[in-house]
Amino acid sequence: MPMSDSSPPLLEVRQISKRFPGVRALHQVDLRLNHGEVLALVGENGAGKSTLMKILAGVQPLDSGEILIDGKPVVIDSVSSALGNGIALIHQELNLADNLEVGANIYLGREPLRFGLIDEASIERNAKAVLERVGLDVEPTTSLGTLTIGRQQMVEIAKALSVNARVLIMDEPTSSLSAHETEQLFHVVKELRSKGVSVIYISHRLGEVKELADRVAVLRDGENAGELAHNEIHHDNMVRLMVGRDISQFYARAPHQIGDVLLEVDGLVTPTWPQHALSFSVHRGEIVGIAGLVGAGRTEMLRTLFGIDHPLRGTVRLNGKRLQCNSPIETIRAGMALVPEDRKLHGLVVEMTVQANIGLAGLRRKQRPGGFLNRQAEEQDTAEMVERLRIKTPSNQQIVQYLSGGNQQKVVLGKWLALQPALLLLDEPTRGIDVGAKQEIYGLMEELAEQGVSILFASSEMEEILGMSDRTLVMHEGRISGELQRDELTEEAIMQLATGASSAAAVET
Repeated sequence: MPMSDSSPPLLEVRQISKRFPGVRALHQVDLRLNHGEVLALVGENGAGKSTLMKILAGVQPLDSGEILIDGKPVVIDSVSSALGNGIALIHQELNLADNLEVGANIYLGREPLRFGLIDEASIERNAKAVLERVGLDVEPTTSLGTLTIGRQQMVEIAKALSVNARVLIMDEPTSSLSAHETEQLFHVVKELRSKGVSVIYISHRLGEVKELADRVAVLRDGENAGELAHNEIHHDNMVRLMVGRDISQFYARAPHQIGDVLLEVDGLVTPTWPQHALSFSVHRGEIVGIAGLVGAGRTEMLRTLFGIDHPLRGTVRLNGKRLQCNSPIETIRAGMALVPEDRKLHGLVVEMTVQANIGLAGLRRKQRPGGFLNRQAEEQDTAEMVERLRIKTPSNQQIVQYLSGGNQQKVVLGKWLALQPALLLLDEPTRGIDVGAKQEIYGLMEELAEQGVSILFASSEMEEILGMSDRTLVMHEGRISGELQRDELTEEAIMQLATGASSAAAVET
């Protein structure tokens, strides 16, 4: 358990400030971390969490303020100086080499030497010891690329422990993990805490925060918004501090008219699951959720519908017109759009501006004679989408990689909404974004449905499926195991189907 308040904190930051061009990221922020404590750091995207953690990890310099370890001021001006002070950052996107062995990853860049050569025996012996500390039953000689994301994350934690880290910073550590892997991570965090290691845990999943945290610190707009002691950690308290207001109705569903069938899918077979055929429909103005466990085939179905992966067989009709689904160009022209699961890899060109990204999907449709770029249309679309989606950006010429995750997601949405699609496919639409941005996206989904746009969305968040779906398709091992109407939607019914139970059994539950 954390040490008493009378002892100096293990880590303390005082009055830290940081500015980027056109953006005040942090303003006189204070934070303390006690010995053997799990401190959750929460806040909306753009609140300054990542900037503060990068300063502590030596990735970015601070503009003003000071950092103290065990009550003594220290200078952290590089990753190596942070490690030297016992601070290790585990990034959301893992910083590992999947073509190397597990042991080689743990000691990459600081390999022990023997007679001028890498001491493989020492690496294997020491790696085995730290792998045991995180409960990972894997040989150090195993190729990292053969491990699941969850097990790779344990390797990243083992790597941090191998440098005797006293402070572990975990940034959205469960965003790509299965339920079992998440449970294992929680066990490791609790074990590390019991052995005196302190953890700063960043997550938008407030249920995780409630389970793990000894204390919660909240940032809002780059400033301290408040703290919650262990007995004060409740969803409503965290949300209130994060957004500065009460969110009385998180899922603002209202009755709306559902029209005729827009999308008809009959016997669609994806390359990933050739043994199963998918059949379903989506009506105009309907929000249809796709639930299922990790690996159930939700993403593969959306990719096949959009033409990224070519279907092996089956029939897809949109607005009565049959689609081959062999190319995204065809499906976009027919009125379909896809917001992918990984916005940075597949949804955006992060090195380009907000305006350039919003204009990407409409380049051909709105080009000038001779194939020239229609700057006027691009500027008009961007201005409309920035206002409509409330994208927080210093200007339309801001580089997208400097926006928060929630605003990046809005740029992806804006790119497609500028084309006025009839069917919007959303794959994990609120992954890695804060509660305030989530509420805005839910409101947008509701608004689009009222306007007659059909939405088919896949989500791993049960509350999202229950709150936003007019109807839910549940997938299990590549097939649709059942369909639930809104009045049948319960967590138990969904989980029955997601684990392979029959539709009738799920509804009876």
